[in-house]
Amino acid sequence: MIQSCSAQSKNNSPIHHRGDRFVNLYPFKELGFFDLLKWRWQRSDKNIPQVDSYHFPLAHNDPEFLRRNRTENTVTWIGHSTLLIQVNGVNILTDPHFSERASPLQWIGPKRAVQPGLKMEDLPDLDLILISHNHYDHLDSGSISRLKQLQNEIAPTFAVPLKLKKWFADKGIKNVLELDWWQFEKTVNFEIIAVPMQHWSKRNPFANNDTLWAGWVVKIKEFKFFFLGDTGYTPLFKEIGKRLGPFDLCAIPIGAYEPRWFMKNQHISPEESLLIHKDANCKRSIGIHWGTFVLTDEPLDEPPRIIAELKPEMGIADDEFIVLQHGETMILE
Repeated sequence: MIQSCSAQSKNNSPIHHRGDRFVNLYPFKELGFFDLLKWRWQRSDKNIPQVDSYHFPLAHNDPEFLRRNRTENTVTWIGHSTLLIQVNGVNILTDPHFSERASPLQWIGPKRAVQPGLKMEDLPDLDLILISHNHYDHLDSGSISRLKQLQNEIAPTFAVPLKLKKWFADKGIKNVLELDWWQFEKTVNFEIIAVPMQHWSKRNPFANNDTLWAGWVVKIKEFKFFFLGDTGYTPLFKEIGKRLGPFDLCAIPIGAYEPRWFMKNQHISPEESLLIHKDANCKRSIGIHWGTFVLTDEPLDEPPRIIAELKPEMGIADDEFIVLQHGETMILE
């Protein structure tokens, strides 16, 4: 394992380490409890559509094919930030979320607008599971526990940011690869690198930024995949593209961005998603993090419309940045 991050603080630790906490490389003023109250108060006047008012189509896929597939390169959007990537015989799952709610409790909290595009029982044997950070819409306890049961004999590798390994160990999951930003690990089947994102972590009111957040670059033979997870927009993406690109496939968030005064430092807008596609030197991108949970103020079905409008203006070909239906499988050529 090698750490290639050159920026160090005076005590020789990486500059994003602050004691037992972590900070962003491009710091921003953190919003507090009263900012949250202000947002919720303003939101009450906006008539935000309820989750049950949306009726997203669930695309037909072929679970039997996906279970046995080790030859075709495919990507299947299961919902939110959960993708099944099959490349050169390696099966990857990102931020697995199959539960009804993005919440620590399944009777309250953001509810799914559409069921997962693939059942956990229909997943193939997984080689690698990527976790970007510990927020409840990305790290779902019920889904992880069920995956442990279903994939127990295969024991896929979980790749997690720094200080999240213990959370998995407490669940009896031992095959966990914990990396800091710019650290990498090589296995027989793939090479994986943790890269910095602009975000934060919190799983309870008393633990703020005590575990790291990260994006992931996975190289499988000559194929390179970049999974962003969750982020605000920064110059980091040009650096990542220069150091590690070009990428054959990028998974870039396109939703959860309004109101901008509250979300801009932690969630990108559709326009910024397209900028990242260009900054990071992505040959093809998939839009994720939309259409599944009502987390912010924009309509759930708005991000794909804005992406479609902006692509021609920004000189991005229609098949360069793709938004899939829930459950849709695309063959990667």
